Amino acid sequence: MSKVYEFEVKGKPQAKQRPRFGKYGKVYTPTQTSSYENWIKLCFINQYPTFKALEGAIDIRIVIFKEIPKSTSKIKKAEMLKNIIKPTKKPDIDNIVKSVFDGLNKIAYKDDSQICSLSVEKIYSEEECVKIQIFEY
Repeated sequence: MSKVYEFEVKGKPQAKQRPRFGKYGKVYTPTQTSSYENWIKLCFINQYPTFKALEGAIDIRIVIFKEIPKSTSKIKKAEMLKNIIKPTKKPDIDNIVKSVFDGLNKIAYKDDSQICSLSVEKIYSEEECVKIQIFEY
C-alpha cells in the first residue's frame, strides 16, 4: 500500500435507509440518508480539497464511535471506554457502511467496486463520529 487518506465525520452515525416510493411509483432516497451521505462527501472534500478519485484497488477501515448512554453506571462506562463492552444497539454496522460507501462514491474513488478489503468496528466513545481510512495500493 502506498498512501493513506484519513478523515472524520463528526456527528451521529446514520444508517442507509431503504428507498421510499412516492406518488406514481417514483423511487427516492429518504432525506436523512441523502443528507448524511452529503455530509460524508463534505467532510472528505474539506480534508482533501483537490483530491482526484482513486482508480485502483483500495482498502477501507471504518471505526464507528457510538455515544455511551446517559444512564450507564461509572463501572460500565469505564468498561465501554476500554472497549470491553461493545455497542450492540442500532444502527446496524452494514447500513452505516453503505452510507459511507455511497457518500464517497465518485469522490474518493470512481466506484465502490474498487474496495477489495474492508474493516469495520463499532465502539463506545464520549463523542459520536465515524473515522475513515482509505488505503490506496
